Amino acid sequence: MNEVPDELDRTLHALWGRLGGGMSPAALMLAWSDWAIHLATQPGRATRVSIDAAAVEAPHQAHDPRLSGKEWDSWPFSLYRQVHESTAHRMRTLFHGVPGVDRHHEQLVAFMARQWLELLSPANCAISNPQVLQKIAATGGGSLASGAMHWIEDASRLAFGLPPAEAGSFRPGHEIALTPGKVILRNELIELIQYTPATPSVHAEPVLIVSAWIMKYYVLDLSPHNSLIRYLVASGHTVFAISWRNPKTADADLGMADYLRLGVMASLDAVGAVGPGRRVHAVGYCLGGTLMAIAAAAMARDNDDRLATLTLLAAQTDFTEPGELGLFIDESQLAFLEDIMSRQGYLSAEQMAAAFQALRPGELLWAPMVRSYLLGERLPMTDLTAWNADGTRMPYRMHADYLRSLFLDNALAAGRYLVDGRPVSLNDIDVPVFALGTLTDHVAPWRSVYKIHLLCDADITFVLTEGGHNGGILSEPGHPHRSHRLLKRTKNAPYAAADEFLERSPEMAGSWWPCFQQWLAGHSGPRRRPPSMGSPRHGHPPIGDAPGIYVLSR
Repeated sequence: MNEVPDELDRTLHALWGRLGGGMSPAALMLAWSDWAIHLATQPGRATRVSIDAAAVEAPHQAHDPRLSGKEWDSWPFSLYRQVHESTAHRMRTLFHGVPGVDRHHEQLVAFMARQWLELLSPANCAISNPQVLQKIAATGGGSLASGAMHWIEDASRLAFGLPPAEAGSFRPGHEIALTPGKVILRNELIELIQYTPATPSVHAEPVLIVSAWIMKYYVLDLSPHNSLIRYLVASGHTVFAISWRNPKTADADLGMADYLRLGVMASLDAVGAVGPGRRVHAVGYCLGGTLMAIAAAAMARDNDDRLATLTLLAAQTDFTEPGELGLFIDESQLAFLEDIMSRQGYLSAEQMAAAFQALRPGELLWAPMVRSYLLGERLPMTDLTAWNADGTRMPYRMHADYLRSLFLDNALAAGRYLVDGRPVSLNDIDVPVFALGTLTDHVAPWRSVYKIHLLCDADITFVLTEGGHNGGILSEPGHPHRSHRLLKRTKNAPYAAADEFLERSPEMAGSWWPCFQQWLAGHSGPRRRPPSMGSPRHGHPPIGDAPGIYVLSR
């Protein structure tokens, strides 16, 4: 009897989720009521805030960079900007710092207010945007006609679940993901790619790259000039990479334990079959780094010494300060999200993309729409933007496990995360660690990534590089406007806080890739002949060319 009302509740939540962009109405109401009640009980503060805000002029530097051009200095556009910026200033003053309001609720209320501010920016309206008006005059209205055609095209492709038309110029195995290699393992969750050696001798220890399953792996093998995988292969490393299968409704019950068993551990077994007795440089990116850290801790607990080093690229292990993604994670929101995912069996790529767009709506949502639909211009498609449009789904159980156990409960940092029924501790890891954060990362803030120093007493080399979550990783040698900082902490040395890291690490121009490659080489044995491609006698023959077939699924 209980199943009928439960099913009704899940159906309603799924419907509300579609209408509300995946946000829990209960979470929003709790946040707003918390703020409103505390503000109402402090009339003196509310009055003072109103007076102070009214007395302060709008800041000279617009918080919306789209309003900072010289076109906005003339009337009436300067008035539009002044009103918008004054409103933004008042709202920031009003929503922040109300005594008694739960910090998470304050952040959520401010976040929702920011969504409205970004929506109502004069830059988003044709009649209040001087650049749009100038373009209309210069083209005799042709820009609006082009914009209308762009909107029709995008709406139709969205309705049929098709990627942007320009993305067809960047196809894995044709224009991107071109590093030669063979698939040597395929199971229900992954393909393992072994890349063809490019040097007559290679470093003894192979490299295993574990990317996040919320993205296609080939972000690390885009075009030849910015492929980290190609760079490592050309530097004499034997490289393996996991390509995750894009899950469907039938895969709803795949959990974190499956990703660990079928992904990381199965890959380590296959790598060991190709190079028996050789320890492995494990490299994890984003969520793949978190999974690799869990695997490394479990291996250390179980006296499994197959790892030579551990590399964590923009990967969090402590989730007390996860950045703006934490806005979407509380008990109410997770319960709501679980109901949404239970109806479809997964979280879709579109739903995940909408969450990331909401974090920076002006930059990721409104600016592209204005350019495309009001200015009638198309930004040129790049390999990175084409990859970004090639999204993946996440199984219901895995995503729920991940958000609840790591983000909400912080079980890994607290020593409560279970692998095979027993807890693991990152402090058991004693292999050298290379950890990298990116300066403007909104997904894995670098100060959060830096917390590996509090959880692990191994040798840690920490690098902070210019760029964001993806762009900072794709910082190939020769990339303009790139720099990085590096600081080493020896095993059991005293802790240096993040601010101290900034003071003690000199800024160095250029890419972080060479120092990473040198670090890998410095923890490798003598070079030797490359291993065979796959290991047929151990059940891992080459079964297809890179980039495989899983990466092509939509």
